[in-house]
Amino acid sequence: MKNKYINLYNNFINLTTNKSLYKGLLTQQDTFSDRLTLFLIHFAFFLKEFKNSENQKILQEIYDFIFKQLELNIREIGYGDQSVNKKMKNYINNFHAIISNIHFWNKLDRNEKEKNISPFLTNFQNIDYLVDYFDEFRNNLAKKTLKSFLKSVSNNNYGSSKT
Repeated sequence: MKNKYINLYNNFINLTTNKSLYKGLLTQQDTFSDRLTLFLIHFAFFLKEFKNSENQKILQEIYDFIFKQLELNIREIGYGDQSVNKKMKNYINNFHAIISNIHFWNKLDRNEKEKNISPFLTNFQNIDYLVDYFDEFRNNLAKKTLKSFLKSVSNNNYGSSKT
């Protein structure tokens, strides 16, 4: 497995650990599932933004790498083989549902955006904040090329001005 995408993976982890994302949490503590969902939403926006025939091969490599890393991390937590396989299948299905729901993100109004991401964010009550955050994240992606994004280090400041 190519490790050249580890910085990208770590950037998504860094984005996912942004404390401001969890300010509308219904429970006192975020869960692995909450963090993974936010990770997958970031990754879905990334793939959607850079998807074109020129990037197809590299995006497939990134997709494979990201899900292999997630699988390794789940194993590190201590889940057994059968449990990991079942969880990975669920995560991949969830990820593809996220991609489907954000496919026309740019054409959706605010209410439709909230409606499309809220099924994945059941532990969050501040969905409107997350819509703003992901709009800003998507806009930032649109300003970059895939190569520049792969080389950059995330500054994790999306949504910080809307506290």
